[in-house]
Formats: sequence, C-alpha cells, structure tokens
Amino acid sequence: MRLAALQQENWLILHDVDSLCDDATAYQPGPALFDGAAWRRREQVVGEAPGRGESLFLQAGHEQWVLRPYRRGGLVARVCEKRYAWSGAERTRAFRELRLTADLFDRGLPVPRPVAAGVKRLGLCYEAALITVRIDGARALASRLSEGSADDALLERVGEMIARFHETGLDHVDLNARNILVDGDGTPWLIDFDRCRLRTSGRWQEGNLARLARSVAKFSSAPGVAMDAISAGYANAS
Repeated sequence: MRLAALQQENWLILHDVDSLCDDATAYQPGPALFDGAAWRRREQVVGEAPGRGESLFLQAGHEQWVLRPYRRGGLVARVCEKRYAWSGAERTRAFRELRLTADLFDRGLPVPRPVAAGVKRLGLCYEAALITVRIDGARALASRLSEGSADDALLERVGEMIARFHETGLDHVDLNARNILVDGDGTPWLIDFDRCRLRTSGRWQEGNLARLARSVAKFSSAPGVAMDAISAGYANAS
C-alpha cells in the first residue's frame, strides 16, 4: 500500500494513493472527503453504523466506504466530545491508526483496506476522521452471538484469527464482539485499531482475550461455551 500525505489549509490528510488521486474524475484527497453532510447532499450515504461516532456508509463508485469520525467516550466526552490535544500530525490518532491498518493490510491480515485519514487542526487541538473500505456483507460477531447463529466452527475461526494477529504482535486494546465482523462467507475480520500497537509477546495477549470474554458474556446466552470454542481455535493456530 502506497501512502501519501498532503496539507490543505488547516487540514492534514494521509491517504492511499491507489484509492484517491488528483484525477478530476476520481475521488480526490481533501477536506470534502470527510464531510458527512456533503455526502448526504449527494445522496451517497447508504447507511449508518451503530455506536459512538455516527459512522456513515458511503457509496463511492463501485465500492462502499465507512466514514468514522473520532469521538471521545466516558466522562471526558461531556466536556470535549470531538477534540484532542495537538502534538504533531504523525501522533494524531487518525494518522497512527491508518498507518497501523495499512501495515496489517500489507501483511495479508483480515482488516478493512484503509482509504484516508483526515485531521483538522484547530490551534492546540484537532478533530479527525478515518475512511476505510466497507467489508461486503459483514455483520458484527455481537449480532451473531445475540441471535444464536455463531456456531462452534465460526467461533473457532475467530480464535484462529485472533491468534494470527497476536503472532504479528498486535495489541488490540478494544478487542470485543462488536469489533469482530463476519462476512457473507463466514470469514472473521478485525476492525477499529484506534490506540492499538505492535509489540512483543506478553501478558497483554491474555488481557485481550479476557476483554473479549467480557464482551462475549454480554451477547451470548452461553458465554462459557462460546469462549471455549474461541480458545480452541486460538490454541490450534498458536
């Protein structure tokens, strides 16, 4: 994946040059790319994802994209929902997440292809958004667990997938059933790499799995059985 950075006024944009270009007939890197209202006016918003941030599904030519603005959670969101302290473009959450996602994508791991990260600098603060390609036919593992359609074979594949990421060194700090997607072929994917990083093996891997177990318990009627299947897949892949 070839990444390029550019600046337009107070916007800094990091993008995949194979997804965006300066050709007037193609989608171009610029602030308008991250303007959800502009996409709505063009009637190119085809859906929205649940959860914090109001992510939009966009029809971008022959494929669909996911536009996800960065939003704070917890008590701090009551004071400042969208802004973060500025300490340089490469240290913004959007740039870091896009570079990490591109790295994982280049390694052949099941992650959505990144398109662009946009950072709007506002003095000592910034706002940001990320665009990735939407995974065709994907649904959250949380939904599959809630409706009881996540069988042992699928859950074992989820465990195998997590093991692949751990072997690569990915510490996913928010590994939960909503951030694991299952496509129409039953293949699991991992999303949302905000604040994640690559590191050497350690106890953080157990911490990832423990976090996932707590999430599974919220959606599954038999969380112990579900985690046993995930753990079996994880062990078989390790």
